[in-house]
Amino acid sequence: MQTQKYTIRFNTPAFLGNAEQNGQWRTPPFKAQLRQWWRVAYAAAERFDVNVADMRRVEGLLFGNAWLSHQENGCEIADHRRSWVRLRLERWDDGTLKKASWPSDATVRHPEVKDKQGALKPIGSALYQGFGPLIYDNKRRTTALKANAAIQADEKARLGLAYPQEHADLIERALWLMHRYGTVGGRSRNGWGSYELTPVDETPALSGSVPLRPWRDCLNLDWPHAIGKDERGALIWKTAEHDDWQLLMRTLAIIKIGLRTQFVFSPAPHRNPLPRHWLSYPVTNHDVRPWDNLRLPNSLRFKVRKQGNKLVGVIFHMPCLPPPAFAPHLTTIIDVWQCVHAFLDALGHSPARRTYCQLADNDALNAQSSQLARVTLERIPE
Repeated sequence: MQTQKYTIRFNTPAFLGNAEQNGQWRTPPFKAQLRQWWRVAYAAAERFDVNVADMRRVEGLLFGNAWLSHQENGCEIADHRRSWVRLRLERWDDGTLKKASWPSDATVRHPEVKDKQGALKPIGSALYQGFGPLIYDNKRRTTALKANAAIQADEKARLGLAYPQEHADLIERALWLMHRYGTVGGRSRNGWGSYELTPVDETPALSGSVPLRPWRDCLNLDWPHAIGKDERGALIWKTAEHDDWQLLMRTLAIIKIGLRTQFVFSPAPHRNPLPRHWLSYPVTNHDVRPWDNLRLPNSLRFKVRKQGNKLVGVIFHMPCLPPPAFAPHLTTIIDVWQCVHAFLDALGHSPARRTYCQLADNDALNAQSSQLARVTLERIPE
């Protein structure tokens, strides 16, 4: 068995719920992260020509399963087993960010959020990015934690791993991907629960390469298996440096509001999906009748990294086709994501060259432009 030790440090608060939904250090979320990024490493090793059944078998035999079997002399033989990958955290403490001490929330403007008089109404940027684990406290008139605790930014703990030497290559690639792109816990695709892994003791430095694939080709599979690229390079963008996570999460909220609201909804109800529905689903007050209780996670993900003594936001796209239950319309999906890529690229240019032609309301357009004018993104090659 190969053994390694790392320090996990969070760059943003993390919502890792225990049985009472309170924030607590726990190993299962990190094992889930390792499996997720192991699949990406596996797909890259197979040059994205993946037989999913074969991958699931290798994964089940490595990480443990209760479903695999094989035929032997006409009989079905169970291949159920415990995981060969062992994880241990040095502590399982509750998070130190308590319910009463959630910091004040900087506000942003959303073109679809208005008061009773129809004027644009400011909303908390952290609340927008973290709704669910975060709620609006009517008594205090501010954003607050729903549960009793979260793991605070800069909290750290030591994580030990043991795994078979024969699987070391893919697992260590997965650990590097976790370090570079991993986020964990509630609303983690919005950047919450961004962490970094630092080797300790005799553990060697992490290394790896970004699994890039032409983003339209990624739509051949309905699960996230690569980071997309286009003719300009990797679909990875980086913000300017920020002094703290509150300011950075506000910037990420502004970006997300902008890229979503460039697609304007017609009045509900919706008998068929509109372009914005293909970004993620469900959408508050905009249900699609044929989709009932389906859920479509956003394939555009946010990560917060340390850069010296500052923090930067990283936005990256892991395209994949929505599951068959959505009856995905490929041409529409390609058009939607082309608009999103163009929107993010435009934030690297002067405000005069940005266009938000689908935003019909002038006040909303002005509010969007004013917020986005202070945001700068750049493509990074990784």
